This record gives sequence, structure tokens and C-alpha cells, in this order.
Amino acid sequence: MNEALWALGRASGAVSLGLFTLSVVLGILVRSGRPLLVLPRFSLALVHRNIALLAVVFLGLHVGSLLLDPLAQLRALDVVVPFVGEFKPFWQGLGTVALDLAVAIAVTSLLRRRLGPRVFRAVHWASYALWPVAMAHAVGNGTDGTSGWFLGTALAAFGAVGAAVLWRMSAGFIETARSRQESRA
Repeated sequence: MNEALWALGRASGAVSLGLFTLSVVLGILVRSGRPLLVLPRFSLALVHRNIALLAVVFLGLHVGSLLLDPLAQLRALDVVVPFVGEFKPFWQGLGTVALDLAVAIAVTSLLRRRLGPRVFRAVHWASYALWPVAMAHAVGNGTDGTSGWFLGTALAAFGAVGAAVLWRMSAGFIETARSRQESRA
């Protein structure tokens, strides 16, 4: 049973990180207002949201399975308070920080209409911190963090997110709200 929990913890962590990667890239694309292939903007926004929620589900599986696994020696305190774990406390603490950010983003996303766009956007900017912190946690603390397949996948993910972020910061990136304002003027 312990090996099954350990395998579930590893796999769900990797899947969660992959889904968060896709979510960040799609989130930037949604913000641009451009369609993706044949998907209109509203459909792309739904895909982004659902992938992000699925990433949170896999994150819950990751943390939950490792809490139940005696080999992982993860305590409930380690999940809530960063950098107090006994095994690789710095890298484990980064995982706790990423979890806290993911929960904050998910909760504000689900309560978006009640909180308003300013609060939602302010907290949602934490996505830009969540992703690299989660990636650092995976590389530094993960069992497969230094394996060739994982490092290759991580490099591809860095390339995808890096390209999306560079595009987001470029002068050629026109946000939907700004383009609407300019077209009215």
C-alpha cells in the first residue's frame, strides 16, 4: 500500500504541475482576447478555468496521498506552515507556499463575482509566482526532480511559460479591455 501511495503522490504532483503549466499559458492567451485555433475566447476561458481546477484537484491528491504515506513523513503542519518540514525543509516549504497560493487563487476564482474584478485580478497575479515556486519544489524535492525525463519536461514547460510571459510583456500584446477602449476612441 505504501508504494501505491508514493506512486500516486509522485504522479499526481507531476500531473498537477503539467496542468498548472497549461493553465498559465492558456490564462495569458485568454487575457489577450485572441482565439485558439477554432475555440472562441469564451470557450478558451472555460478551458483555462477547468484545467486550473483540475490542477487543484491533482494537487489535493498529491498532498493527500503523501500525508497518508508513512514513507513521505509529511505532517499536517508541513502542509500549512512553510519551511518546517523535516525532509528537505526549504524545498518542501516551497511546495507549501505553492499550495497556499493555489488555494488563494482557486478560492478567489470561485468567488470572483462576489469579490469583484479588482480583488480577483490582484490575487490572480499570484499565478506568476505560483508556477515557478511549484516548479522549484518539484525539481528540489521530487523523487524524479533530477531525472532526465523530468528535467526535459521541465525545460519544455519553462520554454512554454517563458515564451507566453515574454509575449505578455511585449508591446505586441494587446489586452482585450485596452483594445476595446482604443476601438471606441
